[in-house]
Amino acid sequence: MDFTLSEEQRAIQEMARDFAAAEMAPHAAEWDEKCIFPVETMRKAAELGLAGIVVGEEHGGSALGRVESAIIFEELSAGCTSTAAFLSIHNMVAWMVDRFGNDEQRARYLPRLTTMEIIASYCLTEPGSGSDAAALKTRAVRDGDDYVMNGGKAFISGSGTSDIYAVMSRTGGEGPDGISCIIVEKGAPGLSFGKQERKMGWNSQPTAAVIFEDCRVPVANRLGGEGEGFRIAMQGLDGGRINIAACSVGTARAALEAARNYLKERKQFGQPLAEFQALQFRLADMATELDAARLMMYRAAAAVDAGDADATMYCAMAKRFATDVGFKVCNEALQLHGGYGYLKDFPLERHVRDVRVHQILEGTNEIMRMIIARRLLRQ
Repeated sequence: MDFTLSEEQRAIQEMARDFAAAEMAPHAAEWDEKCIFPVETMRKAAELGLAGIVVGEEHGGSALGRVESAIIFEELSAGCTSTAAFLSIHNMVAWMVDRFGNDEQRARYLPRLTTMEIIASYCLTEPGSGSDAAALKTRAVRDGDDYVMNGGKAFISGSGTSDIYAVMSRTGGEGPDGISCIIVEKGAPGLSFGKQERKMGWNSQPTAAVIFEDCRVPVANRLGGEGEGFRIAMQGLDGGRINIAACSVGTARAALEAARNYLKERKQFGQPLAEFQALQFRLADMATELDAARLMMYRAAAAVDAGDADATMYCAMAKRFATDVGFKVCNEALQLHGGYGYLKDFPLERHVRDVRVHQILEGTNEIMRMIIARRLLRQ
């Protein structure tokens, strides 16, 4: 058991950290305030191989593992949480195409996905099925060489801007076995988008409904066989949960560093705040819990790479713990800044707003507990 990053992993970490510091952090506040979707910045990230991190090299991917992916997203999120999280979604869809697509689909989509010439969104959640994802109602009915799709998806990151949408749609009966994964391209007849949602955080990425009204999609756009969509969606979420844990850890690390520096500089009652033992203890607890979250994230990533039978449980554990700790650390860091933490001149309030949704998406933390408990009770 070796807790030291390899030379290659350290190089990857340094590359991602430098990119986040130069291309993301200086602009994150403006992107948040003006709701700017920084597509060109993400394409710069793609030039470094960050749009197809776990995609094979044949079609332009970086062919890295889940541990390296977690390292990357921790660093990117320290620059801009919201933008890093969208890159995670794009990477998840690219991996789904690489893993479950046929040769024609991989050749058609992956070279453009790995460069972010085209941008991808993941469409599972519906207005009536959030946590109960297998109850989704969007339906695709076979009509010759096409599916005719009707229904809608809610809270879709990239909606209206993305070029392709990995849509979980019902092609069979009720339950998870009736769901297929179908790629819907922007411009498809019958595809439209709802109004942009006004959100607490994650403002550097658009979020809206995706609507299908007799939307015609070629059968050739289905990933895998009919009825395999729910399994594809859940396997995609294993990686997504590791990445969102990493985004929480990276944001919280940035908040912790800001709090540590502030305690050293700020003086009250004639001495630096860093000399008050009560505040030292709070900083120590923040650092300890953050390190525990990072270790759980790495263990989950290693389990996915190894094909461990308990990988899904480890991903749920890491996601639940890291996102809870991430929010707690950011909130504590804001408190340690006092009134200054509440101002938009400092990044703390943005960190708190951005990480809060991590406890909800990629499966709520309540659902993570259900996944863990089910696995434990089956043993």
